[in-house]
Amino acid sequence: MIEDAGGSTIKHIYITIVDKMPIGLPSDVSEQRAIATALSDVDALLEELDRLIAKKRDIKQATMQQLLTGQTRLPGFEQEWETKRIGELLTICHGRNQHEVEVKDGQFPILATSGVIGTSKHALYNRPSVLIGRKGTINKPRYMATPFWSVDTLFYSVIEEDNDAKYLYYQFLMIDWLQYNEASGVPSLSARTIENIEINCPQPLEQRAISSVLSDLDTEIQFLEQSRTKTAAIKQAMMQDLLTGRIRLIETEAVAEAGV
Repeated sequence: MIEDAGGSTIKHIYITIVDKMPIGLPSDVSEQRAIATALSDVDALLEELDRLIAKKRDIKQATMQQLLTGQTRLPGFEQEWETKRIGELLTICHGRNQHEVEVKDGQFPILATSGVIGTSKHALYNRPSVLIGRKGTINKPRYMATPFWSVDTLFYSVIEEDNDAKYLYYQFLMIDWLQYNEASGVPSLSARTIENIEINCPQPLEQRAISSVLSDLDTEIQFLEQSRTKTAAIKQAMMQDLLTGRIRLIETEAVAEAGV
């Protein structure tokens, strides 16, 4: 259809062109309705998945607010929380230029603020870590449980003592990083600024319990998102098959043959 569109910069299509476009159409109105019903059912499933995903995200956000501030304590934990500098819990480290280690089919992901940008034959760090942008996107922390290489615009962290990296990642998600921006142009953070931020923190055992609860919620959300992606792909395939007549609905053919 795009080749029929007019305009040199912004593509648009004229109603006169649309009026002349041929489409395949079942002559039996009942078959048209059956196809529409089948696709509508999939649309309803997608809408329900969207509602479930939004609900789970709201639940996770509320749970984070309660558990990461100590407003709600998990059963079995009563020890007082301490106010600590982030630098007492982890050390912020600089990423490094990836060009000497970058290969096409490397074993380890190369991470930048935008995500995975390649693969490496060596890992810069091989333990669980919290990462955050040094320049550019500074407000989207990420967690890595497996070895990785981090470029020079993305900080990674070395977790101190027995603290839980996943717990600290969730704490990073609660921080408004843009308020710590140190540049008037491209947003920037310094290691010292990050390490000087204070948070309330429980002992490592409670940290792990909290991160386990939140990780379970993440797993549920990820499962629903994967289900939605698969359902959307199924709908696209159904449209391609049913709206072109490549596949006919058995029920419709059976009804037609019975004369109903």
